Amino acid sequence: MSGTTHHDSDAHTEELAKIGSGLKKRTEIALGDEFLRKAVAFTTDKLKTGKLKAMDDFGNWEMWRERGRAIREHVVSHLDYYLTQFSDNVVKAGGHVHFCQTGEDAVKTFLDIARKAEAKLVAKGKSMVSEEIHLNHRLEEIGVEAVETDLGEYILQLAKETPSHLIIPAIHKNKQQIADLFSDHSGETFPAETRPLADYARHKLRNVFLEADIGLTGCNFGIAESGTVTLVSNEGNARMVSTIPKIHVVVMGMERLVPTFADVEVMLNLLARSATGQKLTTYTSFVTGPRREGDLDGPEELHVLILDNGRSSQLGDPQFQEVLHCIRCAACLNVCPVYRQVGGHTYGSVYSGPIGAVLTPLLQQDYKEAGQLSYASSLCGACYEACPVKIPLHDMLVQLRHRKVKLKMTPAAERVAFKTYATAFGNVTLYKMASKAVYWLQKPLLRKGAIRRAPAPLSGWTQSRFLPMKPKQSFRDRWEKLQQELGEDKNGKERRP
Repeated sequence: MSGTTHHDSDAHTEELAKIGSGLKKRTEIALGDEFLRKAVAFTTDKLKTGKLKAMDDFGNWEMWRERGRAIREHVVSHLDYYLTQFSDNVVKAGGHVHFCQTGEDAVKTFLDIARKAEAKLVAKGKSMVSEEIHLNHRLEEIGVEAVETDLGEYILQLAKETPSHLIIPAIHKNKQQIADLFSDHSGETFPAETRPLADYARHKLRNVFLEADIGLTGCNFGIAESGTVTLVSNEGNARMVSTIPKIHVVVMGMERLVPTFADVEVMLNLLARSATGQKLTTYTSFVTGPRREGDLDGPEELHVLILDNGRSSQLGDPQFQEVLHCIRCAACLNVCPVYRQVGGHTYGSVYSGPIGAVLTPLLQQDYKEAGQLSYASSLCGACYEACPVKIPLHDMLVQLRHRKVKLKMTPAAERVAFKTYATAFGNVTLYKMASKAVYWLQKPLLRKGAIRRAPAPLSGWTQSRFLPMKPKQSFRDRWEKLQQELGEDKNGKERRP
């Protein structure tokens, strides 16, 4: 009989669900999943290689990066102006605009639209913002079925999982797992082959497109000069969702704007190459208002929900305003050595990888719990080098750690340890004494010339690495002795006889 009670299991699940407190345990689970690590490494390597080739073929990549950075900086610095221009033009084109301060405001607005339309089925295009506000669960509560039509999102919806990657949500699944999932839900038996699996999904989703009362999409870029919503996809589902149902609802973050069509050209070139290594995504749709007289397709109503949900808190912040420049290409995830090892679910948040480690605590204004994600990084700077709009994520991660320290949200033992460290390293005599003491303190732990299993707090390090042995004689001691042998003083000058 198992000693684990149902209550204990619930408590364990609740602890894992906590963004910061469950981070260590989720990391251990991911590190123990060999398939997950191989799948994530394989796909991110493929995406990274494709991006590098696309950059080389494009030419002048740094010039384009700088142009993209300048566009995003300009928009975010003048966000009030462009939000007003964009919303006014959406209304002029026949659409409706709803400004939503919080995620709950956005959910209530969408539910009101659904109730008014007596909607029973919502066809969803890919939307990280709808994941952010947990819209699917709220629709389920009022008896409205929401079906994900992006293939990766559809797979995860059947599996009752959240996305593991910003653009490839099912990065951690293989064909056999997908075949088993489709077989369980259909009552049929599917081989682990791409064509029959894709055909099944296409058949199931075609009816969803035709029967849906509301189509919901995200927004890659809103074009302020015309009130146009830009959608990019490789499957065509965004175009189906935005044209067939009678009502099209767009859920977008308030920062996802560009001033003109000329600017969106720059951003689309950067987005496709950075995300998947493509010159351009297969489908790029520009939606300006609902269907007009004489149009062959399009919705009768267009609603644009513009979400704040913590974003405005970064405006004017010299350390973090640039996080709003993000275009959600996921290039930072594909080069991150931490994400590569543990995948997206480890972060416990809708947004994973380096951008998620920065964005999540800022949106939630939670430095104590969500702020622990800032430690899920090697601070190598690869994310900055990959970012098409030059967001200094590695610097932001350091600043988030700094805020935790300043707010005294780090463990008391850690604060004492670093205070002791600072004292010792700030005094030459204490530093020399500590350096010599380490040589003797390490002796009980040495195995074959290295520390291979250390006590806490170093035990986490030695789970997968070892600490080299500290030599008896330090470099300083050896240098001083060498100078004596060469007949030089401490400044390197030859002594007079």
